[in-house]
Amino acid sequence: MYAALGDVAAARAAFACLPERDVVAWTALVGAYADAGELGEAFELFETMQESGVRPDVISWNTLVSGFARNGDLRAALHLFDEMRLRGVKPGVNSWNCIISGCVQNARYDEALSIFCEMCESESPDAVTVASILPACTGLMALGIGKQLHSYVIRCGIKLNVYIGSSLIGMYSECGEFGYARSVFAAIEEKNATVWNELIRSYINEERMNEAWEAFRLMKENGLQPDTITYNSFIAAYARAGQKEQAYTLLSNMVEIGLKPNVVSMNALISGLHHHGRHADALEAFRYMQVSSDGEAKGWALPGNSIQPNGTTITSVLSLLTDLRLDRLGKEVHCYAFRSGLISNIFVSSKLVDLYGKTGDVGTADKVFRRISNKNVVTWNSILASYRQNRKPEIALKLFHEMIKSNLLPNLVTLQIALLSSGMTMALQHGRELHGYIRKNWPDGYPTALASALIDMYGKCGKIEDARLVFECTDEKDIATWNAIMSAYLLHRIPGEVKKLFKYIEQSGIQPDPVTFIILLSACKQEGSMEEARRYFYSMEDVYGIQPTLKHYTCMVDIMGTAGLLEESLELIQKMQLEPDGCLWSILLKACKLHSNLEIGEKAAKALFELEPNNTSNYMSLSNIYADNGLWESTEALRVAMTEQGLNVERQCSRLYLGTDVHTFEAGDSSHPAFEKILSTWNDLSDRMEQSGYPPQDIEPYSNAEADPLSCQHTERIALCYGLISVRVHDPIRISKNFRMCMECHSSIKFISRDMNREIFVSDGCTYHHFQNGACSCGDMW
Repeated sequence: MYAALGDVAAARAAFACLPERDVVAWTALVGAYADAGELGEAFELFETMQESGVRPDVISWNTLVSGFARNGDLRAALHLFDEMRLRGVKPGVNSWNCIISGCVQNARYDEALSIFCEMCESESPDAVTVASILPACTGLMALGIGKQLHSYVIRCGIKLNVYIGSSLIGMYSECGEFGYARSVFAAIEEKNATVWNELIRSYINEERMNEAWEAFRLMKENGLQPDTITYNSFIAAYARAGQKEQAYTLLSNMVEIGLKPNVVSMNALISGLHHHGRHADALEAFRYMQVSSDGEAKGWALPGNSIQPNGTTITSVLSLLTDLRLDRLGKEVHCYAFRSGLISNIFVSSKLVDLYGKTGDVGTADKVFRRISNKNVVTWNSILASYRQNRKPEIALKLFHEMIKSNLLPNLVTLQIALLSSGMTMALQHGRELHGYIRKNWPDGYPTALASALIDMYGKCGKIEDARLVFECTDEKDIATWNAIMSAYLLHRIPGEVKKLFKYIEQSGIQPDPVTFIILLSACKQEGSMEEARRYFYSMEDVYGIQPTLKHYTCMVDIMGTAGLLEESLELIQKMQLEPDGCLWSILLKACKLHSNLEIGEKAAKALFELEPNNTSNYMSLSNIYADNGLWESTEALRVAMTEQGLNVERQCSRLYLGTDVHTFEAGDSSHPAFEKILSTWNDLSDRMEQSGYPPQDIEPYSNAEADPLSCQHTERIALCYGLISVRVHDPIRISKNFRMCMECHSSIKFISRDMNREIFVSDGCTYHHFQNGACSCGDMW
């Protein structure tokens, strides 16, 4: 009784008063601690029971296993389950059900199905098993398995009770089989509120709100009162549609009939409004839920105390703040989660990693990640993505190997991140290994998302032929796959092939998307085809019904600015209906730098300083324009202003991929064990260049951390020298850099490629360079 009431202390006191403690008493106490989430204490009691001479029976084992499974520690639950069998206790159907139910409750659907299949080898599933495993089929959209379970229920004469029935309705509804869902509903003899709620949810999922309200009316006619779950389904639907007032009206109606809105009601409201893009309203709802009196302003004051956010609430709010890049508010929610004991929730902690990563604070993201004890694939994906997005792909690859060693299998998202990171670091061998893993696990053809990532990886690693081969071998190509191969050709500066592929898209009847036109416009820039770019730009809306976005305007400004049409570019910005962003002004500023146009450059810089006051690259571009015009005092004043504002330029670094290792060379860092040999190699190369009539700048001064941060620090030369030392003579040298190469480095590497007869690839975050025989694929334009 005390255990059921959650009073663990009283249960323990009652247990202590027993003159004799049998297996039933011990099991009841273990269950009390397990239900309270005190798993360590539950396990210690289980061990003490055995030490006192009481042998646990199958119910005792089930109680402990179920406790760990329900609380999300599935690794421990599975270990105990195996231990149970080793100790000679044969698991019954209830034992298997405990594990399956725990997996499903923690959204570990793949594991639930795997355990279910193992169970079927020795036990026949009962009604509880079927009701437990069906939500896993729903979560995985495994309609085929769900139908087999339905057939099993009919064949074995298992009664279609409300538990199985509601699970079947939910599964069919989520998988889009609404006719089957309503057939199951009709076959259930004794319907309760849960079954009616599933029917109503089925109509809502199908966006048939009139039928949903009709089912609501019939439910009441059948003598069943709609409950909180019923209302929550409608609230979620209206919130997702952005119909805030209707959702608030339903909350008021609940209060009027004596139903108290709960945390699920508020979660449905917050996540729905966020889904529809009503971010301010979602944040407002989050604030209201914490103070009951505030609800009066909306007409639905909550009786009693305010609703306390749970893990789902915090996850939704963090997701919203991540989308808005509101890191300060994110830190406040982080503190709230910590104080409320929600930080151990795996979904909350994973979303925190995601938030910090996407707001550029990868150090804090890593700290949060390291403190998570029960890391899952989603958590690992968050930290991997954080490092990749923050231009540290080599760390993402190291963490990927660390994840594999922890016995966690990568999912599709993990593989995408690893492939993209391989492309960024030109880690061809690593990318090939991933390709082999993908072919092994998807022998009949892999998803288009992986095909696109493979094409991207091979393209960035200089293997355009392999990228094309992956494209050709992909049977079902979506527009993302076409975009990926077009991007690969664009990267290799083969704009003619990009346009040819677009003609194939038109002929095949595939609808291009906004990304397709960004690639096309970029191809026009490479060719210098101004008129063709205009034709593509205006055909977007006229022919394909695609509204131009800021990115398309940015491409046009880039093309016009590169051609020296700076006044026309400024005029286009002023005429467009969209509000210009930092990227658009930045492109114009770079064009002004290219043509040393001070007047328009200062206008672009002024707009940028308002939009992105902490972006150092904008200051660097304007500084270079001043320098090009001989305005050294203005250049110095700008650098002083940067120092006073505490702006730090990101440290330049280059990466060389060798085998399974990534060698990073940061500006000002001479700690590499081969640094002296690297400098010696450069000195030899310098002598050879000087003898050929090309006197290069030295890299040695740039090994000093005090070097001018606004100057190129030639880290790609250091990486290249180490590549000449370490990479086999006939193998290409692959380098990636986080800053644009300067003219000096570009000329040096062209010379070295001819003089040393080496093939060299450099990706500088701006352009892909393929050096061979003294020439570069970029045609000296980047």
